[in-house]
Amino acid sequence: MTSQPELGRSVPPAWDPAPHLQPSHEVAARLQVDPDQGLAADEVPPRRARHGSNALAAAAPRSVASRLIAPFKDFMILVLLAAALLSGLIGEVADTVAILVIVLLNAALSISQEWQADRALAALQRLAAPRAQVRRDGQDQAIDSHELVPGDVVHLEAGNLVPADLRLHAVAQLRIDESALTGESLTVDKHSAPLPAAEHALGDLRNIAFKGTLVTHGRATGLVVATGAATEIGRIAAMLDASGDRTTPLQRRLAAFGQRLSVVVLVICAVVFGVGLLRGEELLLMALTSISLAVAAIPEALPAVATVLLALGARKLVLVKALVRRLPAVESLGSVTTICSDKTGTLTLNRMTVSTHQAANDGAAALLWRAGLLCNDAAPSPQGWRGDPTETAVAERAESAGLDAVAERAAWPRRHEWPFDADRKRMSTLHVAPDGWVACVKGAPESVLPRCTSAWGADGAQPIDIAAWQATVQGLAAQGLRVLALAQREGSIDRLDAMRALDADQAERELVFLGLVGLIDPPRPEARDAVAECHSAGVRVVMITGDHPQTALAIASQLGIVDAVEADEAADAGTTGAARQVISGPELARLDDHALAAMVSDVRVYARMDPAQKIRIVQALQSRGELVAMTGDGVNDAPALKAADIGVAMGQGGTDVAREAAGLVLLDDNFATIVAAVREGRRIFDNIRKFIRYAMTGNSAEIWVLFLAPLVGLPIPLLPIHILWINLVTDGLPGLALAAEPGERGLMRRPPRPPTESVFAHGLWQHALLVGILIAGLCLGVQAWALETGHAHWQTMVFTVLTLAQMAHLMAIRSEGQSIISLGLRSNRPLLGAVALTFALQMAVIYVPVLQPIFRTEALSGAELALCLACAALVTAAVEAEKAWRRRA
Repeated sequence: MTSQPELGRSVPPAWDPAPHLQPSHEVAARLQVDPDQGLAADEVPPRRARHGSNALAAAAPRSVASRLIAPFKDFMILVLLAAALLSGLIGEVADTVAILVIVLLNAALSISQEWQADRALAALQRLAAPRAQVRRDGQDQAIDSHELVPGDVVHLEAGNLVPADLRLHAVAQLRIDESALTGESLTVDKHSAPLPAAEHALGDLRNIAFKGTLVTHGRATGLVVATGAATEIGRIAAMLDASGDRTTPLQRRLAAFGQRLSVVVLVICAVVFGVGLLRGEELLLMALTSISLAVAAIPEALPAVATVLLALGARKLVLVKALVRRLPAVESLGSVTTICSDKTGTLTLNRMTVSTHQAANDGAAALLWRAGLLCNDAAPSPQGWRGDPTETAVAERAESAGLDAVAERAAWPRRHEWPFDADRKRMSTLHVAPDGWVACVKGAPESVLPRCTSAWGADGAQPIDIAAWQATVQGLAAQGLRVLALAQREGSIDRLDAMRALDADQAERELVFLGLVGLIDPPRPEARDAVAECHSAGVRVVMITGDHPQTALAIASQLGIVDAVEADEAADAGTTGAARQVISGPELARLDDHALAAMVSDVRVYARMDPAQKIRIVQALQSRGELVAMTGDGVNDAPALKAADIGVAMGQGGTDVAREAAGLVLLDDNFATIVAAVREGRRIFDNIRKFIRYAMTGNSAEIWVLFLAPLVGLPIPLLPIHILWINLVTDGLPGLALAAEPGERGLMRRPPRPPTESVFAHGLWQHALLVGILIAGLCLGVQAWALETGHAHWQTMVFTVLTLAQMAHLMAIRSEGQSIISLGLRSNRPLLGAVALTFALQMAVIYVPVLQPIFRTEALSGAELALCLACAALVTAAVEAEKAWRRRA
């Protein structure tokens, strides 16, 4: 036993950043610890003082005040508040109150989303093992995992969560499930030997056990080399905390729209105010007119309607198993141009399955599966097989081939084993029966085949063609399969003791080859169709995984993510192909950000990636103007989920960390559900655009009416109460009903919108301008005619024409291409109800005596109302003519 270093006098320096390259005894020396004795009790406090607690730092909670203020920083909200202030200053209290109610409603709907960032780090903290088995002062003891310090000697066994990052010192058949950290679906065989000096991906660090991963098999002793924030999970937490929140395309569009609108409003109000004074109008009258114009120009209901449309879309997504955690995520999905998808558990089932097998001979199949069942540590249970995923897959396939696991293991009881280790890449078990013994061998083909001197044939052992079987192995590996070779060695019962006394190297000789088993974490059945639909919608799908490049390329080819022909050529040539469709983590690490951004548009598969590289990929795509969705389920995905424009996590197989960091959670873990979410996102944005088209055309008409009337010598045609009624009642209720409008034809056969595209693109602003002028012309024409012919209630007529014209306009713009006849009136019943209710309310304002003084209206005759309805019908006809022209163009 080595002597215990003198501790308590000094604290060791920061640990070497590459403990995997050093022998474990050198790591122990650097940490000033004797692995047989562990740390002395008096050495723990100074180490904790230097390195901190083995816990993830909690993010400082946002104050209540900051959460309450945040919604009011939006530029559109500031414009509305300014309009409310101006209305209050001139005594229009009703206008002020109405605007403030809308602003407060919008803020209340937004504040509830602001608590999410704090919960992501809390979920990371829950991954920490609550207790750890540690050796201190030569005694084994259980302590809280947060009390661990660098240099502690920790014991691991099956079922433990690793409590800190450990450099393994002594290992006995240790296997660890690192899928939540690396994305690798296979359990990882661990050892204690130093690794060669080279670049190693996270999943290749076989002598390191990472905090938060699960021990599935074996035992080990390790040295704590990193705690808390210095662990791999701690680094992920830091990236998650630093990634910040991104504004959505809709937020950016509405902000830009609000800024431009405010400038236009100020200019128009100033012009109207100045022209009125020059014409000798009263100052108070022109102030009132300018305020009316400002109220008309600002779509007060837009922020609230946009939020409600998103909320209703979120409720609809729940029906297709997609839970929205952030409302803007719904709209972001409709703008997505690239989906970066984790492979394991997202595109695949995260369940190892035997895909194929190649027996040495038809008669060898039974022996192949018997060997697979006997040389296997998986255990049956009422819920199915338990154990290593690869071994459970082999056992399940053996049972499906007709073997009775209990009977076979009873008939051939295990008497000895030579455990798997990473150097041999195989394991062997010795079994006995009354007539002799059999040694079953299972392992990597390159390890097993050279030890085979024959292959099982129709008449027993036959000569083996090693080269032919090696070619078969390469073919299976090119399909993305993990290949196992199985063999056996038989002997008489009197040689049993001699066989048990042999070491593994001697026992695993002169083997009879039984065959190959190909395993795969299979693609989800629905994933290929989902990928194809994404492609038809102009959305590129990119796979990011911890798997090896060849496996990743094969899966991507099966899913249609990469071109199958190019993938086959690349596999045959041992390269990634001319199109550079796949790149590995070590290759990416050698690229600077500029070089990565230059090639990121061509790469379809990223293999052997660590969390920091996933964020680099997302950021590189964003630098090319892409709007990125990141799907994933593991801890390793969380920072990229938050850095992406929209994070999509798995609800069943995903980790808490991924779900907390994501904006959308797929409740059925079905990649195809994201297609439904993209479709819904596009439909919702289309309907928001329709509302903007509707609201801005109406507001445009109101602006032109108020702007042109003084210029052509007509009295101010509308009062502020009329404007507010139109904007809140006719805009709000029918606008909400637009949420139920079905998707347009070809919704998923058109490219996604560019993230920088204006909300007024595709002729929207021209439509709002020209149709607004048309409606204003009709209103002023009716006003001029009514004044000319002596109709005393001309103002009520203008008010009614403007209201009914907007309803007619709404019915015509339900689709940007289809005619109102082809749409049918019953395809959106809520909209029909909203229009009918708005018409009834307008009639009440005109004809109910108690309301007439409030709105300053007078009852219209039948002929006057018919004239108003005819003017509204002209608006519908004009919009339908516009759509017909667009269809022909």
